[in-house]
Amino acid sequence: MSVSVSRLLLGLHSDGRPVRVDEHLHLHGPLPAPLDRGSLLDAVERSGLRGRGGAGFPTALKLRAVAGGRGRKVVLANGVEGEPPSGKDKVLLRYVPHLVLDGVQIAAHAVGANQAIVAVSQSATVELAVLQNALRERAGADRVEVRVIAVPDAFVAGEETALVNAVCGRPPRPTATPPRPFQRGVDGRPTLVQNVETLAQLALVARRGPAWFREIGTRDEPGSALVTLSGAVGRPGVYEVPLGTPLLDLVAEAGGTTEPPRSVLVGGYFGSWLDAPTAFGCDLSEASLGAAGATLGARAIAVLAEGSCALAEVARVSRYLADESAGQCGPCVHGLAAIAHATASLTQAGNVEGKLRIRRWLDQVAGRGGCRHPDGAARFIRSALEVFADEIALHARSGQCPGRDLRLLPVHRRHDRKAA
Repeated sequence: MSVSVSRLLLGLHSDGRPVRVDEHLHLHGPLPAPLDRGSLLDAVERSGLRGRGGAGFPTALKLRAVAGGRGRKVVLANGVEGEPPSGKDKVLLRYVPHLVLDGVQIAAHAVGANQAIVAVSQSATVELAVLQNALRERAGADRVEVRVIAVPDAFVAGEETALVNAVCGRPPRPTATPPRPFQRGVDGRPTLVQNVETLAQLALVARRGPAWFREIGTRDEPGSALVTLSGAVGRPGVYEVPLGTPLLDLVAEAGGTTEPPRSVLVGGYFGSWLDAPTAFGCDLSEASLGAAGATLGARAIAVLAEGSCALAEVARVSRYLADESAGQCGPCVHGLAAIAHATASLTQAGNVEGKLRIRRWLDQVAGRGGCRHPDGAARFIRSALEVFADEIALHARSGQCPGRDLRLLPVHRRHDRKAA
Protein backbone atom coordinates (compact mmCIF):
# COMPACT_ATOMS: atom_id res chain seq x y z
CA MET A 1 0.00 0.00 0.00
CA SER A 2 1.40 3.39 -1.02
CA VAL A 3 2.16 5.91 1.71
CA SER A 4 2.68 8.79 -0.74
CA VAL A 5 0.06 11.45 -1.33
CA SER A 6 -0.38 13.97 -4.13
CA ARG A 7 -1.18 17.37 -2.78
CA LEU A 8 1.80 19.51 -3.64
CA LEU A 9 2.84 17.13 -6.42
CA LEU A 10 -0.60 16.70 -7.96
CA GLY A 11 -0.59 16.51 -11.75
CA LEU A 12 3.09 15.85 -12.36
CA HIS A 13 3.82 14.87 -15.95
CA SER A 14 5.58 11.60 -16.70
CA ASP A 15 7.77 13.35 -19.30
CA GLY A 16 9.12 15.78 -16.69
CA ARG A 17 7.74 19.01 -18.15
CA PRO A 18 6.38 21.62 -15.75
CA VAL A 19 2.66 22.00 -15.14
CA ARG A 20 1.34 24.91 -17.26
CA VAL A 21 -0.88 27.59 -15.76
CA ASP A 22 -4.01 26.25 -17.51
CA GLU A 23 -3.28 22.74 -16.22
CA HIS A 24 -2.58 24.13 -12.76
CA LEU A 25 -5.95 25.93 -12.68
CA HIS A 26 -7.72 22.80 -13.88
CA LEU A 27 -6.15 20.78 -11.05
CA HIS A 28 -6.52 23.27 -8.22
CA GLY A 29 -9.05 25.81 -9.43
CA PRO A 30 -8.52 29.56 -9.31
CA LEU A 31 -7.39 31.26 -6.15
CA PRO A 32 -10.44 32.17 -4.06
CA ALA A 33 -11.46 35.77 -3.58
CA PRO A 34 -9.07 37.18 -0.99
CA LEU A 35 -10.22 36.86 2.59
CA ASP A 36 -9.72 39.88 4.77
CA ARG A 37 -6.28 39.77 6.29
CA GLY A 38 -7.43 38.82 9.77
CA SER A 39 -9.56 35.91 8.54
CA LEU A 40 -6.73 34.62 6.37
CA LEU A 41 -4.24 34.72 9.23
CA ASP A 42 -6.76 32.95 11.49
CA ALA A 43 -7.24 30.21 8.87
CA VAL A 44 -3.48 29.65 8.58
CA GLU A 45 -3.21 29.46 12.35
CA ARG A 46 -6.03 26.89 12.57
CA SER A 47 -4.33 24.79 9.89
CA GLY A 48 -1.27 24.30 12.09
CA LEU A 49 1.04 24.88 9.12
CA ARG A 50 4.68 25.18 10.10
CA GLY A 51 7.65 26.20 8.02
CA ARG A 52 9.01 23.48 5.76
CA GLY A 53 12.49 24.97 5.43
CA GLY A 54 13.99 23.31 8.48
CA ALA A 55 13.20 25.38 11.57
CA GLY A 56 9.51 24.45 11.71
CA PHE A 57 8.36 27.87 12.96
CA PRO A 58 4.55 28.38 12.98
CA THR A 59 3.68 30.07 9.69
CA ALA A 60 0.85 32.16 11.12
CA LEU A 61 3.16 33.70 13.74
CA LYS A 62 5.68 34.63 11.08
CA LEU A 63 2.98 36.17 8.88
CA ARG A 64 1.59 38.17 11.80
CA ALA A 65 5.04 39.45 12.76
CA VAL A 66 5.60 40.91 9.29
CA ALA A 67 2.02 42.14 8.92
CA GLY A 68 2.44 44.08 12.16
CA GLY A 69 5.52 45.92 10.89
CA ARG A 70 5.55 49.53 9.77
CA GLY A 71 5.76 50.64 6.17
CA ARG A 72 5.71 48.67 2.94
CA LYS A 73 6.38 44.95 3.23
CA VAL A 74 8.32 42.46 1.08
CA VAL A 75 7.78 38.73 0.52
CA LEU A 76 10.98 36.81 -0.17
CA ALA A 77 10.41 33.20 -1.28
CA ASN A 78 13.43 31.11 -0.32
CA GLY A 79 14.18 28.59 -3.06
CA VAL A 80 17.92 28.52 -2.35
CA GLU A 81 18.38 24.85 -1.60
CA GLY A 82 21.99 24.77 -0.48
CA GLU A 83 21.68 21.41 1.26
CA PRO A 84 23.39 18.83 -1.02
CA PRO A 85 21.24 15.83 0.02
CA SER A 86 18.00 17.80 -0.49
CA GLY A 87 16.05 18.23 -3.72
CA LYS A 88 12.49 18.99 -2.60
CA ASP A 89 12.45 22.72 -3.33
CA LYS A 90 13.88 22.26 -6.80
CA VAL A 91 11.19 19.68 -7.53
CA LEU A 92 8.52 22.24 -6.67
CA LEU A 93 10.12 25.03 -8.68
CA ARG A 94 10.84 22.81 -11.67
CA TYR A 95 7.53 20.96 -11.93
CA VAL A 96 4.79 22.93 -10.11
CA PRO A 97 5.96 26.56 -10.14
CA HIS A 98 2.44 28.00 -10.18
CA LEU A 99 1.63 26.52 -6.79
CA VAL A 100 4.64 28.33 -5.35
CA LEU A 101 3.72 31.57 -7.11
CA ASP A 102 0.15 31.29 -5.80
CA GLY A 103 1.60 31.00 -2.31
CA VAL A 104 3.69 34.12 -2.91
CA GLN A 105 0.55 36.07 -3.84
CA ILE A 106 -1.37 34.82 -0.79
CA ALA A 107 1.53 35.64 1.53
CA ALA A 108 1.78 39.12 0.02
CA HIS A 109 -1.92 39.69 0.76
CA ALA A 110 -1.55 38.28 4.29
CA VAL A 111 1.25 40.66 5.27
CA GLY A 112 0.29 43.63 3.08
CA ALA A 113 3.32 43.42 0.78
CA ASN A 114 3.62 45.27 -2.51
CA GLN A 115 6.88 43.60 -3.54
CA ALA A 116 7.68 39.90 -3.96
CA ILE A 117 10.89 38.07 -4.85
CA VAL A 118 11.67 34.42 -5.52
CA ALA A 119 15.34 33.64 -4.86
CA VAL A 120 17.12 30.59 -6.24
CA SER A 121 20.74 29.53 -6.57
CA GLN A 122 22.72 30.61 -9.61
CA SER A 123 23.37 26.99 -10.50
CA ALA A 124 19.63 26.21 -10.65
CA THR A 125 19.42 27.22 -14.30
CA VAL A 126 16.51 24.93 -15.16
CA GLU A 127 14.45 26.18 -12.23
CA LEU A 128 15.25 29.79 -13.13
CA ALA A 129 14.03 29.26 -16.69
CA VAL A 130 10.85 27.49 -15.52
CA LEU A 131 10.02 30.29 -13.10
CA GLN A 132 10.55 32.99 -15.71
CA ASN A 133 8.28 31.16 -18.13
CA ALA A 134 5.64 30.66 -15.43
CA LEU A 135 5.65 34.39 -14.70
CA ARG A 136 5.12 35.10 -18.40
CA GLU A 137 2.16 32.71 -18.36
CA ARG A 138 0.65 34.65 -15.45
CA ALA A 139 1.38 38.11 -16.85
CA GLY A 140 -1.27 40.59 -15.74
CA ALA A 141 -3.12 38.11 -13.53
CA ASP A 142 -1.31 38.71 -10.22
CA ARG A 143 -1.87 41.52 -7.76
CA VAL A 144 1.79 41.79 -6.79
CA GLU A 145 4.59 41.70 -9.35
CA VAL A 146 7.17 38.99 -8.70
CA ARG A 147 10.87 39.13 -9.51
CA VAL A 148 13.16 36.12 -9.73
CA ILE A 149 16.70 36.62 -8.43
CA ALA A 150 19.66 34.24 -8.63
CA VAL A 151 22.02 34.35 -5.66
CA PRO A 152 25.52 32.88 -5.26
CA ASP A 153 25.77 29.17 -4.55
CA ALA A 154 26.64 28.64 -0.90
CA PHE A 155 25.46 26.37 1.89
CA VAL A 156 24.79 29.37 4.16
CA ALA A 157 22.98 31.39 1.47
CA GLY A 158 19.63 29.83 2.41
CA GLU A 159 19.77 31.23 5.95
CA GLU A 160 17.27 34.09 6.00
CA THR A 161 19.61 36.94 6.91
CA ALA A 162 22.24 35.69 4.44
CA LEU A 163 19.55 35.53 1.76
CA VAL A 164 18.44 39.10 2.46
CA ASN A 165 22.05 40.22 2.13
CA ALA A 166 22.42 38.36 -1.17
CA VAL A 167 19.21 39.82 -2.61
CA CYS A 168 20.44 43.29 -1.66
CA GLY A 169 23.70 42.72 -3.55
CA ARG A 170 25.85 42.01 -0.52
CA PRO A 171 27.83 38.82 0.21
CA PRO A 172 25.51 36.02 1.40
CA ARG A 173 26.64 36.09 5.00
CA PRO A 174 24.35 35.53 7.99
CA THR A 175 24.00 38.24 10.61
CA ALA A 176 23.36 37.25 14.20
CA THR A 177 22.23 40.53 15.72
CA PRO A 178 18.87 42.31 15.36
CA PRO A 179 17.09 43.66 13.45
CA ARG A 180 15.77 40.43 11.99
CA PRO A 181 14.25 40.36 8.48
CA PHE A 182 10.68 40.64 9.76
CA GLN A 183 11.73 43.95 11.29
CA ARG A 184 14.11 45.24 8.63
CA GLY A 185 14.99 43.10 5.66
CA VAL A 186 15.11 43.79 1.91
CA ASP A 187 15.77 47.51 1.35
CA GLY A 188 15.23 48.05 5.07
CA ARG A 189 11.59 46.98 4.86
CA PRO A 190 9.77 44.35 6.96
CA THR A 191 10.35 41.14 5.03
CA LEU A 192 8.69 37.73 5.13
CA VAL A 193 11.35 35.13 4.28
CA GLN A 194 9.50 31.87 3.66
CA ASN A 195 10.58 28.55 2.17
CA VAL A 196 8.96 27.77 -1.19
CA GLU A 197 7.39 24.56 0.10
CA THR A 198 5.74 26.49 2.92
CA LEU A 199 4.32 28.92 0.37
CA ALA A 200 3.01 26.06 -1.78
CA GLN A 201 1.32 24.59 1.30
CA LEU A 202 -0.12 28.05 2.04
CA ALA A 203 -1.69 28.08 -1.43
CA LEU A 204 -3.45 24.79 -0.63
CA VAL A 205 -4.68 26.03 2.76
CA ALA A 206 -6.12 29.17 1.13
CA ARG A 207 -8.00 27.09 -1.44
CA ARG A 208 -9.20 24.17 0.66
CA GLY A 209 -9.20 25.40 4.23
CA PRO A 210 -7.56 24.36 7.50
CA ALA A 211 -9.85 21.35 8.11
CA TRP A 212 -8.83 19.79 4.77
CA PHE A 213 -5.17 20.45 5.51
CA ARG A 214 -5.50 18.59 8.83
CA GLU A 215 -7.08 15.50 7.27
CA ILE A 216 -3.62 13.92 7.07
CA GLY A 217 -0.58 14.11 9.28
CA THR A 218 -0.77 14.12 13.07
CA ARG A 219 -2.70 16.31 15.45
CA ASP A 220 0.36 18.34 16.40
CA GLU A 221 2.08 18.10 13.00
CA PRO A 222 -0.65 18.18 10.36
CA GLY A 223 -0.39 18.03 6.59
CA SER A 224 2.06 16.52 4.16
CA ALA A 225 5.75 17.20 3.61
CA LEU A 226 8.27 16.62 0.87
CA VAL A 227 11.09 14.27 1.90
CA THR A 228 14.28 13.68 -0.09
CA LEU A 229 15.44 10.08 0.30
CA SER A 230 18.92 9.03 -0.86
CA GLY A 231 21.64 6.48 -0.22
CA ALA A 232 21.15 2.72 -0.17
CA VAL A 233 17.51 2.61 -1.31
CA GLY A 234 16.06 1.25 -4.52
CA ARG A 235 14.49 4.46 -5.84
CA PRO A 236 16.07 7.58 -4.36
CA GLY A 237 14.16 10.81 -4.89
CA VAL A 238 11.59 13.23 -3.52
CA TYR A 239 8.43 11.82 -1.96
CA GLU A 240 5.36 13.58 -0.58
CA VAL A 241 4.07 11.83 2.53
CA PRO A 242 1.82 12.68 5.49
CA LEU A 243 3.76 13.79 8.53
CA GLY A 244 3.84 10.91 10.97
CA THR A 245 4.49 8.31 8.27
CA PRO A 246 6.80 5.53 9.55
CA LEU A 247 10.25 5.92 8.01
CA LEU A 248 10.33 2.19 7.35
CA ASP A 249 7.18 2.51 5.21
CA LEU A 250 8.73 5.30 3.15
CA VAL A 251 11.87 3.24 2.56
CA ALA A 252 9.69 0.29 1.51
CA GLU A 253 7.89 2.50 -1.01
CA ALA A 254 11.26 3.59 -2.36
CA GLY A 255 12.09 -0.02 -3.22
CA GLY A 256 13.53 -0.98 0.15
CA THR A 257 17.22 -0.97 1.00
CA THR A 258 19.69 -2.16 -1.60
CA GLU A 259 22.15 -3.36 1.03
CA PRO A 260 21.90 -3.99 4.75
CA PRO A 261 21.64 -0.53 6.33
CA ARG A 262 24.26 0.57 8.86
CA SER A 263 22.82 3.93 9.86
CA VAL A 264 20.58 6.77 8.69
CA LEU A 265 21.33 10.49 8.48
CA VAL A 266 18.14 12.36 9.34
CA GLY A 267 17.71 16.08 8.68
CA GLY A 268 20.52 16.68 6.20
CA TYR A 269 24.00 17.96 6.94
CA PHE A 270 22.78 19.84 10.02
CA GLY A 271 20.96 16.71 11.14
CA SER A 272 21.86 13.67 13.20
CA TRP A 273 23.00 10.11 12.61
CA LEU A 274 20.85 7.33 14.03
CA ASP A 275 21.62 3.63 14.01
CA ALA A 276 19.38 1.80 11.56
CA PRO A 277 17.10 0.02 14.10
CA THR A 278 16.45 3.30 15.92
CA ALA A 279 15.81 5.25 12.73
CA PHE A 280 13.50 2.63 11.26
CA GLY A 281 11.51 2.62 14.48
CA CYS A 282 10.72 6.33 14.08
CA ASP A 283 7.94 8.19 12.36
CA LEU A 284 8.54 11.21 10.14
CA SER A 285 7.58 13.69 12.83
CA GLU A 286 9.47 15.99 15.13
CA ALA A 287 7.89 14.28 18.14
CA SER A 288 9.07 10.80 17.18
CA LEU A 289 12.50 11.80 15.90
CA GLY A 290 13.02 14.20 18.79
CA ALA A 291 12.61 11.33 21.24
CA ALA A 292 15.44 9.58 19.38
CA GLY A 293 17.67 12.65 19.49
CA ALA A 294 17.11 13.83 15.91
CA THR A 295 14.99 16.30 13.97
CA LEU A 296 13.39 16.36 10.53
CA GLY A 297 15.27 19.55 9.70
CA ALA A 298 15.55 19.93 5.94
CA ARG A 299 13.66 16.63 5.51
CA ALA A 300 16.63 15.04 3.78
CA ILE A 301 17.19 11.42 4.78
CA ALA A 302 20.16 9.31 3.66
CA VAL A 303 20.58 5.59 4.32
CA LEU A 304 24.20 4.51 4.74
CA ALA A 305 24.93 0.92 3.69
CA GLU A 306 26.74 -1.47 5.98
CA GLY A 307 29.44 -1.85 3.32
CA SER A 308 30.40 1.85 3.34
CA CYS A 309 33.01 3.45 5.53
CA ALA A 310 31.04 5.62 7.93
CA LEU A 311 34.08 7.59 9.06
CA ALA A 312 35.02 8.47 5.49
CA GLU A 313 31.51 9.85 4.94
CA VAL A 314 31.57 11.83 8.19
CA ALA A 315 34.99 13.24 7.31
CA ARG A 316 33.80 14.26 3.83
CA VAL A 317 30.75 16.12 5.12
CA SER A 318 32.76 17.70 7.96
CA ARG A 319 35.24 19.08 5.42
CA TYR A 320 32.39 20.34 3.25
CA LEU A 321 30.80 22.19 6.18
CA ALA A 322 34.13 23.72 7.16
CA ASP A 323 34.72 24.89 3.59
CA GLU A 324 31.19 26.37 3.41
CA SER A 325 31.77 28.71 6.34
CA ALA A 326 30.87 32.34 5.71
CA GLY A 327 34.35 33.13 6.97
CA GLN A 328 33.31 35.83 9.40
CA CYS A 329 34.07 34.40 12.85
CA GLY A 330 36.67 32.26 14.59
CA PRO A 331 34.56 29.23 15.56
CA CYS A 332 33.89 28.57 11.86
CA VAL A 333 37.10 29.73 10.23
CA HIS A 334 39.44 28.01 12.66
CA GLY A 335 37.28 25.69 14.75
CA LEU A 336 35.44 23.81 12.02
CA ALA A 337 38.58 23.50 9.92
CA ALA A 338 40.47 21.95 12.84
CA ILE A 339 37.56 19.64 13.65
CA ALA A 340 37.31 18.51 10.02
CA HIS A 341 41.01 17.67 10.01
CA ALA A 342 40.69 15.78 13.29
CA THR A 343 37.64 13.91 12.01
CA ALA A 344 39.56 12.74 8.95
CA SER A 345 42.34 11.48 11.22
CA LEU A 346 39.92 9.13 13.01
CA THR A 347 40.61 6.56 10.28
CA GLN A 348 44.25 6.31 11.34
CA ALA A 349 45.58 3.54 13.58
CA GLY A 350 46.76 4.61 17.01
CA ASN A 351 44.59 7.74 17.15
CA VAL A 352 43.07 6.86 20.51
CA GLU A 353 42.73 10.48 21.67
CA GLY A 354 41.07 11.81 18.52
CA LYS A 355 37.48 11.34 19.68
CA LEU A 356 38.09 13.12 23.00
CA ARG A 357 39.83 15.99 21.24
CA ILE A 358 36.95 16.44 18.81
CA ARG A 359 34.40 16.40 21.63
CA ARG A 360 36.30 19.13 23.44
CA TRP A 361 36.50 21.28 20.32
CA LEU A 362 32.82 20.78 19.54
CA ASP A 363 31.98 22.17 22.98
CA GLN A 364 34.10 25.20 22.20
CA VAL A 365 32.46 26.09 18.87
CA ALA A 366 28.79 25.29 19.56
CA GLY A 367 26.77 28.39 20.38
CA ARG A 368 29.66 30.75 19.77
CA GLY A 369 29.46 31.53 16.08
CA GLY A 370 28.06 34.56 14.31
CA CYS A 371 25.29 32.29 13.01
CA ARG A 372 24.10 28.72 13.55
CA HIS A 373 26.52 27.14 11.07
CA PRO A 374 28.94 25.81 13.72
CA ASP A 375 25.98 24.56 15.78
CA GLY A 376 24.66 22.50 12.87
CA ALA A 377 28.09 21.08 12.07
CA ALA A 378 28.63 20.22 15.73
CA ARG A 379 25.30 18.37 15.87
CA PHE A 380 26.20 16.30 12.82
CA ILE A 381 29.67 15.36 14.11
CA ARG A 382 28.62 14.78 17.72
CA SER A 383 25.94 12.30 16.63
CA ALA A 384 28.52 10.50 14.47
CA LEU A 385 30.85 10.09 17.44
CA GLU A 386 28.04 8.29 19.27
CA VAL A 387 26.61 6.13 16.49
CA PHE A 388 29.98 5.12 15.01
CA ALA A 389 31.82 4.60 18.30
CA ASP A 390 32.65 0.98 17.45
CA GLU A 391 34.09 1.94 14.06
CA ILE A 392 36.16 4.69 15.65
CA ALA A 393 37.58 2.27 18.21
CA LEU A 394 38.38 -0.35 15.54
CA HIS A 395 40.16 2.21 13.35
CA ALA A 396 42.12 3.48 16.34
CA ARG A 397 43.23 -0.03 17.32
CA SER A 398 44.17 -1.37 13.90
CA GLY A 399 43.40 1.13 11.16
CA GLN A 400 40.95 -1.40 9.73
CA CYS A 401 37.57 -0.42 8.34
CA PRO A 402 34.54 -2.63 8.99
CA GLY A 403 33.12 -1.44 5.68
CA ARG A 404 33.97 -3.34 2.51
CA ASP A 405 34.74 -0.18 0.57
CA LEU A 406 34.71 3.61 0.71
CA ARG A 407 31.55 4.22 -1.25
CA LEU A 408 30.00 7.45 -0.06
CA LEU A 409 26.58 9.02 -0.15
CA PRO A 410 25.95 11.08 -3.29
CA VAL A 411 27.34 14.59 -3.11
CA HIS A 412 25.09 15.94 -5.84
CA ARG A 413 21.61 17.30 -5.24
CA ARG A 414 18.76 14.93 -5.97
CA HIS A 415 16.33 16.18 -8.61
CA ASP A 416 14.52 12.88 -9.01
CA ARG A 417 10.76 12.71 -8.68
CA LYS A 418 9.41 9.62 -7.07
CA ALA A 419 10.31 10.09 -7.00
CA ALA A 420 6.80 11.70 -7.44
